[in-house]
Formats: sequence, structure tokens, C-alpha cells
Amino acid sequence: MHGEYKVPQGKLVVVDFEVVDDVITGFRLAGDFFLEPDEALGAIDAAVNGLSAEADATAIARAITAALPAGTVMLGFSAEGVAVAIRRALKKATSWRDYQWEIVHAKAVSPAMHLALDEVLATEVGAGRRQPTLRIWEWDESAVVIGSFQSVKNEVDPDGAAKFGYDVVRRISGGGAMMMEKGSVVTYSLYVPADLVQGMTFADSYAFLDAWVIDALRALGVDASYQPLNDITSPTGKIGGAAQKRLGNGGILHHVTMSYDMDGEIMTQVLRIGREKLSDKGIASAAKRVDPLRRQAGVERAVIIEQLEKTFAALTDAVPGDITDDEYAAAEALVESKFATPEWLNRVP
Repeated sequence: MHGEYKVPQGKLVVVDFEVVDDVITGFRLAGDFFLEPDEALGAIDAAVNGLSAEADATAIARAITAALPAGTVMLGFSAEGVAVAIRRALKKATSWRDYQWEIVHAKAVSPAMHLALDEVLATEVGAGRRQPTLRIWEWDESAVVIGSFQSVKNEVDPDGAAKFGYDVVRRISGGGAMMMEKGSVVTYSLYVPADLVQGMTFADSYAFLDAWVIDALRALGVDASYQPLNDITSPTGKIGGAAQKRLGNGGILHHVTMSYDMDGEIMTQVLRIGREKLSDKGIASAAKRVDPLRRQAGVERAVIIEQLEKTFAALTDAVPGDITDDEYAAAEALVESKFATPEWLNRVP
């Protein structure tokens, strides 16, 4: 059996082995990674040989880590990366083209409706009732979208939000507050099965799910890169950020907002940007932290979205799709019962 896994922002991991009586034998690890000391390679091979072919990625990575000589340095890969390659060889971990994908670029809806659709569509993918999907958001209202665990009063200035016409809503994923001005952001959601990132660390899954976006932005002349844990950035400033929620039924929501255009001064009046957060980023002003795509790419927002769709389709063979009437109805009910309620918004006051 042969398996390969390109570690996000890292190196290629290649594994070859046989399975005899449900046991991995003849295991050999190769790749363009860096590994010290030399004997660590043999230790990894020995750790995998004899493992059950039914072992999950966590168990494989644990066995590899336990066998490594003291002081081992792994550059460009990890024990988890080896586990993913093994699981792929066993056909128990998946890649992009193992699924039929849809790209949905539907009508503009309210901020609360966008968040409800995220929960509904991720749930449908997890339940197997929807194919994995990329959804591009359209906005005709401005909003501040805060993370699931953020405090409303700590993140949003209510006077500034009211003055500039920003609704305040809370999403189901963690992470920080995003100021989303209508027509001035590029937001997308991925609804994927957990098997697509099976065995990856959380950090690796973020970079893996957004690697195609980096390619799309570079095709537009933006010197984009991924900065762990969840930032899409360039040498001139942050472009956007990702957030993720893993549902109990096996569905994963991964969504990203990138700034297309912005008024930094308005941002500082709508958001309460803490000094501790700014000092951690090594910058003096929130307005200078973000460098929008309009300036970096020099093209219209629609051109950026077109390039995103083109790049994703090339990766996955995705076809155009849509949101069903039943999914819209489920999302509308969720807006009423959850996302538009004071209880949800103020669950962390």
C-alpha cells in the first residue's frame, strides 16, 4: 500500500507498507522532510510495524511519538502527518477528490441568516444529506460577527455600531470579532466531513482547508501566506481570518472572512480592540493591522470571488449548487429560535 500527504506549509510524507492479517508490516517512511538524528527514521518505521491496520490516526501518532529518540527534531512534518499518510493508504482518510463537491453562491441574506445557514449546512453534510460544499456569502447589511465565546461588551462599542449601522450577531465557531461592511468583505464557508481532516492537528486542519485560497490569491498577484493558527496574511498586513466548529454528527464548519475594503477609523469606533491584543501583534494601531485585498490585488471584489471559485473547482471538480427550500426553512427557524435572540447574543455578556 502507498500513501502520500503534503503537510500544510510543510513537506511531503510518503509511506509504503503491506497489511498481513490486519497488521501493518514492511513499513517504510520517506519524503522531503528534515529529521534528526538519522536513527529516528528507523525508530518511526519500527513503531508503525506491528500496529493494527484498524488503529486510528491518534493511536498511530502516539506510537510514533513514544518511539522517537530523545531530542528528535522533525521539520516540515509530524507524527500526525505520518498517521494521515498511513490512513490514506488504508483508504480510511480522505482527500478533496474523494467527494462530490458543490459551490454555492446564492442571494444575499441577513447576518443572522448567514450564521444559521452555516449551522444547518454543516449539519446536513455531517448527516450525509448534502455533498461537501463551498458557500460564498453575499451581504446587503453590515454586521459585527463575534466569536462563540467572546463577551459582547468587551468586543463591541454599542454606540459606534449603532452610529454606523452595524448589527451585532454571534456565530457558533470560536475566534475573534469580525467587522463586516456590506460589499467590503469576501466571506466563504466550507462544510466538510470530519474524514477529510482525520488525523490532522487542529492547526494543520486550518492550513489544509485554506491552502487553495492562498493559491487563488497568489494567482491574483497577492503575496499571501498562512500564519498559524488562523490568519491569512501578506508581508503588508493581515488579509483575513478563519474559524472552525466541529459538530457531533461528523460535520465540520470552516469559514473565513477576508477584507476587500475597509475604513480603519470606523473599525476602531465599532470594535473595542484591546491593547493586549494589539501588543501581541506588535503593532500600534488596529487600523494599520489589516491590508485589504482591493489595494493588494487591484481588482474588483467579483474578480476575487471568481478566482476563488475557479481555484476550488480545479482542486475538487466541484459543480455549481444551491441551497434547498428545506435548508432555507430550517435556517429561518434557527434564526428565530437562536441567532436573533438576546439569549444567544448575550450568552457571554
